[in-house]
Amino acid sequence: MEKGNVSMTKRYSLRFLGAALMAFALTLAGCGGAKPADTPAPAPAAEAPAERTVKHALGETKVKGTPTRIVVLDTGEMDIAFALGIKPIGAVIAGAESDYPAYLRDKIDGITRLGTIAEPNLETIASLQPDLILTNTLRHEKIYDKLSQIAPTVVGVRPNLWKENLAIYADALGKAKEGEKLLNDYNKRLEDFKAKMGDSVGTTKISIIRSMPDHARVYQNVSFSGSIIKEAGLARPESQDKDAVFAKVTEEQIPDMDGDAIFVLYYGKAKGDSLAKFFKNPLWAQLNAVKAGKVFDVDDGHWGLGLGPMAANLVLDDLFKFLTTK
Repeated sequence: MEKGNVSMTKRYSLRFLGAALMAFALTLAGCGGAKPADTPAPAPAAEAPAERTVKHALGETKVKGTPTRIVVLDTGEMDIAFALGIKPIGAVIAGAESDYPAYLRDKIDGITRLGTIAEPNLETIASLQPDLILTNTLRHEKIYDKLSQIAPTVVGVRPNLWKENLAIYADALGKAKEGEKLLNDYNKRLEDFKAKMGDSVGTTKISIIRSMPDHARVYQNVSFSGSIIKEAGLARPESQDKDAVFAKVTEEQIPDMDGDAIFVLYYGKAKGDSLAKFFKNPLWAQLNAVKAGKVFDVDDGHWGLGLGPMAANLVLDDLFKFLTTK
């Protein structure tokens, strides 16, 4: 009987020990220790979007994560956003007599029109609840504070300085590497153009004329298209080889508009009459470019309004098309 009691005591002890070990294991599991093999590990907590400080022409702006609801308030900002693979939710047009640049019109379906560059509709902008607004100092420095109350606003430099703006906006959009690639690819195309032009590249003079609704202009070195002409190694007529954006011209200045090739832009929905009288003037027929049949109508959308890498490459396309031998 004593042996039986000892045996029974051992059985109870073993049962107690087993229960104690199980309870200890469960306690460890509850405290973050070892888990049973069939217990799935909880998913890691999602990280909050990082907040970045973006430096721009008017200071610094805090931008959270990767913005997706983008509003653009000039054509250059629109070009750059699309070039970086981002479709804006809202955009302005150049002016009441204009529209979105032709080369972008197949991409604008679903984009809310926000008025014109000169008069963006702040109420409509606010209703879109953007997480980033892109503009530049020339257009909207005076309303920067109002825009910043709607959403984080990043401001580029003057719109014709598209390379600087590309770097600023790419940083704001979290696309700095993509921006660098766009610029590198563009620079390679410039070198290719120079190589195809050969020795004539530095002596070929390019004149750029633009028809505005009430006057005519020549575009100079600091303009968007003028800067591309200079980067491509081409020369300019003396009247256009200046560190300025443009100058208004009269019929008396027609001789100063000559070059080995003349590129003509027409601003607005229809060709205006501001250049018609130039073409009828006898001085026009005497220009070397006119005599040589080297006057080319080009799209104002990318030569005049584009102000970004997509437009810059289209200008290069025209230079290849009209100036290099086939």
